Amino acid sequence: MPALFPDVSAAFERHLCVERNLSRHSVRAYLGDLNSLIHHLETLGLSEITNLELSHIRSWLATMQIKGGARTSLSRRAVSIRLFTKWAYKTGLTATDVGFSLAIPKAHRTLPDVLNVPNALLAMQALATRVGEEETPVALRDCAMVEVLYASGARVAELCGLDFDDVDYERQTIRVLGKGNKERTIPIGNPAMSALKAWLGDGRPSLASKSSENAVFIGVRGRRIDQRTVRTVVYEALSALEGVERMGPHGLRHSAATHLLEGGADLRTVQEILGHASLATTQIYTHVSTERLQKAFKQAHPRA
Repeated sequence: MPALFPDVSAAFERHLCVERNLSRHSVRAYLGDLNSLIHHLETLGLSEITNLELSHIRSWLATMQIKGGARTSLSRRAVSIRLFTKWAYKTGLTATDVGFSLAIPKAHRTLPDVLNVPNALLAMQALATRVGEEETPVALRDCAMVEVLYASGARVAELCGLDFDDVDYERQTIRVLGKGNKERTIPIGNPAMSALKAWLGDGRPSLASKSSENAVFIGVRGRRIDQRTVRTVVYEALSALEGVERMGPHGLRHSAATHLLEGGADLRTVQEILGHASLATTQIYTHVSTERLQKAFKQAHPRA
């Protein structure tokens, strides 16, 4: 029986969800790339996956590049399709692993934007001042969220998923559920813990409802905080800083990693704190620190 595209797409989705246990965001990304390839194949007159050839995939990537696709996007798409062709071969949908020899376009690795230490401290002080001036639950919540993000380097999804049981007050740590459903424990320090206690003791009870359940951070309607709200809070908290363009929660994550390394933390420790599967991902922050040192040298040294 011919392997038609709609059936293949649905089967591949089940594989990603059930067998690989990927997050819904990852599944959506893989399916988006596959559906893009399928659309290209249909324009070429193909209707069955058994007819897929390496030249078709290369043609698809070339079309993406002509349309202005970034190298990072092309690289991700190539990785997605190689996963698909490997699965298609293992399940007998294709006679060979068509994408096995597909070259992955090397992405230009850009260094992340980070706050300098004075700006980071200024942002935290501004949030604390807002708490004193407004004396509202939302001000307490926003201060706690930004403090925890910067102290822990946690991802925004990890922050949103925090429950009461994930906070260890004695050890001053939080337990987060990261990518691949991997748990890790992160220290957060005195300022972040103090802000968190103030929110949970004096702010959260005013917003809590039946739908709040055990969520640490909640919105004004009592439901678990969503990622969009957290991003907006961070954007606004950092918007007034001099020389800082639009920066969100991931910018705080980058800043935390960079400041840890600049303060003397070793790469393995930072890798564990951030939850990186590969040390190579963490090593980018050593380049950030080097670049910052070179910039400071050129600005300050008379013979730079």
